Amino acid sequence: QVQLVESGGGLVQAGGSLRVSCAISGRTFDIYTMGWFRQAPGKGREFVASVFWRENNAYYTDSVKGRFSISRDNAENTVSLQMNSLKPEDTAVYRCAASRFRVHGASVSDYHYWGQGTQVTVSS
Repeated sequence: QVQLVESGGGLVQAGGSLRVSCAISGRTFDIYTMGWFRQAPGKGREFVASVFWRENNAYYTDSVKGRFSISRDNAENTVSLQMNSLKPEDTAVYRCAASRFRVHGASVSDYHYWGQGTQVTVSS
């Protein structure tokens, strides 16, 4: 099993920055891909970004390209999402996810483990 715990959410004004992190524990050797998803009220879970656990390839949804950056720290077993130039439409619960497969990770079904999420609210 893999356990994921997010932190770092909060309230920020539009144009501001926020960093959310995901602490990973358990069978980390099982992980191949890490991803971030978000879910706004009344909407489905939306892919944000993903990164391979042992490679440098990263993928982003179009709406966050150039504003968000995903990174990993294998020594600390963490994955982070740096969010800059935040917009009100970025408001959502952000959840990290882990996959045992090497996938681009844009689909919910790609992932085997999920964190509980952290709230990010961007005010206008």
